[in-house]
Amino acid sequence: MVENSLENDTMYPLSAHINDGKSTYGGRDEGRGGSRDVVGYANQPPVVRWPRGAKVAVNLVLNYEEGGENCLLHGDKESEKLLSEIVGAGALVGQRHANMETLYDYGSRAGFWRLHDLFLRKNVTCTVFAVGMALERNPTAAKAMVEAGWEVASHGYRWWDYQNTDEEVEREHIKRSVQIHRDMLGIRPVGMYQGKPNVHTRRLVVEEGGFLYDSDSYADDLPYWTREYGDKPHLIIPYTLSENDMKFAIPNGFSNADEFSKHLTDSLDYLIEEGRRGKPKMMSIGLHCRLVGRPGRAKGLEDFLDYAKSLGDDVWICRRDEIAKHWYQNHYPEDLMSSL
Repeated sequence: MVENSLENDTMYPLSAHINDGKSTYGGRDEGRGGSRDVVGYANQPPVVRWPRGAKVAVNLVLNYEEGGENCLLHGDKESEKLLSEIVGAGALVGQRHANMETLYDYGSRAGFWRLHDLFLRKNVTCTVFAVGMALERNPTAAKAMVEAGWEVASHGYRWWDYQNTDEEVEREHIKRSVQIHRDMLGIRPVGMYQGKPNVHTRRLVVEEGGFLYDSDSYADDLPYWTREYGDKPHLIIPYTLSENDMKFAIPNGFSNADEFSKHLTDSLDYLIEEGRRGKPKMMSIGLHCRLVGRPGRAKGLEDFLDYAKSLGDDVWICRRDEIAKHWYQNHYPEDLMSSL
């Protein structure tokens, strides 16, 4: 039995909070960054008509991060610890991590080119979430992305956790990454995925002024608008940590290519059936050069691509900027349509 002490009452108040009972809450008025909306479209999603009557819009996302991760050679204070074959690795403070560095290097040296070859052979497009520092280190890969006709969106300047990064530093990183895209690719990015953002990141993205969308959300199977920042609505195209090869690098995740392929196939089948019932959705698939770029895992991705392409017009394999343009043209907030 827990004593009903003053201390417990203070730590665990019985009631009431200013946000009690609200479905949309937080935001700028509370000075705590973006708001939350726990209802969204509910059971009335927009009537989506993807090109060619597709039941699902499938977007392959290739995360290009290798060379932008934490490393003393990059001016950081510790080594990288996330998303590698060393599951559960810890950061080494003040030291280099030789194995971690070469595991990342595999992605840019070998994995990228295996996936590049796969996508060209299968004649599928993708969106690249490119870390600015990583992109700048590999001009050959950057050129290949452009020549393949892929969208290259910004994945921030560093593969960092920006949770506690000073606002001015994050703002400068966003600006610097945009300039790297211009210098390396000849075009600025129109999409942004910080990946490890904070609650103020979206405001900084909108303030930058040149992005059509950001993907720092996992909240839906369809794009949606927010009107918290600026005079115009801002488009959010949600991403995924579920249909994502990162699960090869976490406990109890995918252990082989067949598990990965089956999960993707089951997800696609379910979404197609929803689309046939009149509620088309989008499906993001997260990929990493150093993870699914390994040959045994790439086989699972190839099997999935063969299956998706066999479904014909039911599946629209597209770039993220194509989804954004479709949403601007067909689902812009009605009260602002006259201004387009």
